[in-house]
Parts: sequence; structure tokens; C-alpha cells
Amino acid sequence: MRALQALAFLTLLTSGVVQAAAPSIGAKRAIVIDNNTGRILYQKNAHDKCAVASTQKLLTALCVLDAGSLRNKVVVQKTDTYCEPTKLYIKPGDTYTRQDLLKALVVKSGNDIARALARDVSGSQVNFAKYMNKKAKQMGMNNSNFVNPNGLTEKGQYSTAYDVAIMARNAYSRPQIREMMKIKGYYFQYANGSKKHLKNTNRLLTSVPYCNGMKTGTTNASGRCLVCSGTYKGRTAIVVCLGATTQTIWKDSEKLLRWALEN
Repeated sequence: MRALQALAFLTLLTSGVVQAAAPSIGAKRAIVIDNNTGRILYQKNAHDKCAVASTQKLLTALCVLDAGSLRNKVVVQKTDTYCEPTKLYIKPGDTYTRQDLLKALVVKSGNDIARALARDVSGSQVNFAKYMNKKAKQMGMNNSNFVNPNGLTEKGQYSTAYDVAIMARNAYSRPQIREMMKIKGYYFQYANGSKKHLKNTNRLLTSVPYCNGMKTGTTNASGRCLVCSGTYKGRTAIVVCLGATTQTIWKDSEKLLRWALEN
């Protein structure tokens, strides 16, 4: 009951929308919220249903976190590797902890990592999607439907900038996820002992001094997407940009984050 109450609390306040002073952006859909209060500061087509790509891995992370200990062992199965294009190439029979895989998921967005975690938690990709949708509804994400744990394009899978903001605010409230999201890079150790440096896909972690997360996403259906957060002078803002281009996503997101926190 306590968990459900917390999830219900972390929704958004729809009053007091401020748009006049916001910068112009190219992204098709966007929303900016004050994380401390949940107040919406800016929105653009925020309730349009669309593909959101790997930004939905924040929901996958929340589901994994609430499904048991992160010390639980995960034995990779062949079906976990059935995905493209972004993969860490974990191999069937390899064993990792959920902690190992969740960290790699948040930092590098491996699609095979998402499938391994989903199957381990729920027994199958289909059952995990049901789990995702149940948790989404508990959080107040009423215009979303999820079919897979990684955000790869599938019929019937969609969300909105508004719902992604709810998801992001819930993810930010969890210390384990928050710590992973701000990692700029680290060495992932494979089961055979070899290591690979994983660089965070969120460029704003290096271009904006106070940026502290969250998640990128790109597919042909979604365009370039970014959920980013930052804390400046005691205030934290979350920015969601969906349907941008390679040329605009970073500038759009940075402009909105700086506008929300510096002005």
C-alpha cells in the first residue's frame, strides 16, 4: 500500500502552466516539470500519443527495482539476445546480478540487457509488458501502452510526453536509479572476465554542469528523444523532448533545462 501511495503522489500538477518565456524548440512534443513540486512549467503537444523509444527503459528499471533484490542472479538465455541494434552481446549461459544488468541498461541502453531483465523478472517478454502496463497505470500514466521492455518499435506501443514525465519523476525519486543515471561512463565486466567501457548516451551530462540524468531514445518511429534532469540552486527540473532530430535534440533539451533552472 505504501508503494502505491508513493506512486500516486508522484503525478503532475496541471495548473500554472508557463509558456510565454520558453525558448523555441524543434521537437514535436515536449514537457518541462519542476521535480520538487510536480508543477508543469512548459508543454508542447504533451498529450500526443507516439513512440518513445528507449526512454521507456526508465519504466523497465522501475519494474526491475520493485521486483526483488538486485543481488538476484540472472542467467542469460538465447532468446534474450533476439534484438537489434544496440546490444552489449551478453551470451547464453552467462550469469550476472540484476544490479550489473540494470546499471548497464540505464547507462548504455542495451536492448539485450532489457530482454534479459524482463524475462528474469516475469518469465517472458509478454508477462513483463503486462507488469509494465500495470505499474504505468498505478503511476497515473493513462495514455500509454507498452509491448516490450526496450522501446523497439512494435504495433500498439506508445506513450506521451506527459506520461513520460510522470515516469521520469518516479524514476528520479528512486536513489538506485538516480545514481546510475548520472554515471558518465564505466567498465562493464562480462561473465568471462573481459571488460568494455560503456559511455553514457546522454551528452548533456558533459555539456551542462548540473545535468544529472536521465535517458535517451532513438528509433525511426520516435525520432530522437531525450529525458534529462538537472539540479541548480536547490531546484530540480525534468525535461522531456520527443520527436526531435539529430540536429536539434541536444540543443532543444539544453535550452529547456537551462530555461527552467537558470531563469
